[in-house]
Amino acid sequence: MKKGVTIFWLLLLAIIVLGIGASFLVGARPARLDGFTQCLKDRGAVFYGAFWCPHCQATKRLFGSSAKYLPYVECSTPDGKAQTPACKDKGIQNYPTWVFPSGESYMGEHTLLEIASSSGCTLPQ
Repeated sequence: MKKGVTIFWLLLLAIIVLGIGASFLVGARPARLDGFTQCLKDRGAVFYGAFWCPHCQATKRLFGSSAKYLPYVECSTPDGKAQTPACKDKGIQNYPTWVFPSGESYMGEHTLLEIASSSGCTLPQ
């Protein structure tokens, strides 16, 4: 009986260790849109937004875990009552606003396909 309990606990421990190891491997893989967000940054596209803006939050959700790589500029002061000088200087008045190197800009929510089209970046399949 004691040998069976030992085997059970060893198997359980092995499953836990393998599960933790697998989670690190999965987390280390690049997300589907990492390359796309890097291309946006490389091409000079800029996403201006505010932390309190629901449309900005929805835009970030489109990018999933790749949102952390977006060329994002926060336009709101921490208290949410004013705009940062960087956004004032660029004339940003609405959130979200995407500005592309061509001079084209999008205000409001847009699809990944629209962003890809204006930036010249290719969306992954």
